[in-house]
Amino acid sequence: MTVYSLGTAGGPLLRRGLDNGHRRGIATAVVVDGSTYLIDCGHGVGMGLADAGLSPTSLRAIFITHQHSDHVIDLNSVMVLGGLAFRGNPELRVRVVGPADRGMLPEVQHAEKDVPTIYPQSPTPGTKEMVELMLRSHATDLNDRRRDSGAPDISKIFIGEDIRLPEEVDFHPNTANHPAMEPFEVYSDKFVTVTATLVQHQPIAPAYAFRIDSAYGSVVVSGDTAPSQNLVGLAQGCDLLFHEAIDLDSVIRSYPNATKQELEASMGHHRRAHTTPQDAGAIAQQAGASHLALHHLVPASSDLEVWQSALTQFRGKLFVPCDGDSFRIDDGNVTHQTNS
Repeated sequence: MTVYSLGTAGGPLLRRGLDNGHRRGIATAVVVDGSTYLIDCGHGVGMGLADAGLSPTSLRAIFITHQHSDHVIDLNSVMVLGGLAFRGNPELRVRVVGPADRGMLPEVQHAEKDVPTIYPQSPTPGTKEMVELMLRSHATDLNDRRRDSGAPDISKIFIGEDIRLPEEVDFHPNTANHPAMEPFEVYSDKFVTVTATLVQHQPIAPAYAFRIDSAYGSVVVSGDTAPSQNLVGLAQGCDLLFHEAIDLDSVIRSYPNATKQELEASMGHHRRAHTTPQDAGAIAQQAGASHLALHHLVPASSDLEVWQSALTQFRGKLFVPCDGDSFRIDDGNVTHQTNS
């Protein structure tokens, strides 16, 4: 079982990152016996797959933690460009599993009155509809290539699926978006079992963390979240926990021209919807995770020492992977391979 850090930056911006290099948008691939399971599709994920030597035809499922743009922006490229690799293998299917339509808009946080709704006919599409809309936007290209050169019908290869919460979970997108719950299964095949739980990334909801278990071991990906006891439950005893992290001091300094209202609105979101390195360390310690890797780094350019502060709360092994790093998991052993 090998886990690839395809992209390790967080946030909906295009920027240069660590040491004048570049951290791609958030994306993590788990490979078990030749089958690939992708978690999130930040910008550059397609090149990340290529650099790791992972063919799109090895994909069995894509899991979307939540529908913020920095987690789904290059799902389009994986499907439309990666789909061309399925020529000669039209029977293969890739399930795209993620949040369902929340059913209502989030409440306005930054203004005293309501704001106009963007695309009011379908303002909060779930994963199934999102996949269809993405592919429909490329209908000219898809039809042209199919008629001109016999390209595969990509609309039949990538199948969007909405996660349905168990009936006993008392979820409401605005008033109870992070109720206490037990992990539940969202996918399984002969190589892996994938379980999920709700995490706290208000106001966007639902937002999920995922755990992938195989015969070789287990890995958990937090998605975007504030400290979450649901995540502690999901990550119990895992071999490797990937947790998001934010450097709040650096984020504040990144808004030199913001008005007081703009700064308060932005920092309010960061504080209630993300996790500091120290808190990520505490979560990993509570969960009994053997190893912790920090990713979805905000900002990506913060010094390594900032992220290493997680060790004030975590007594296991800490990693701060760069893009292209990989982790081999086998019977409780985790081996880190740097991309250098």
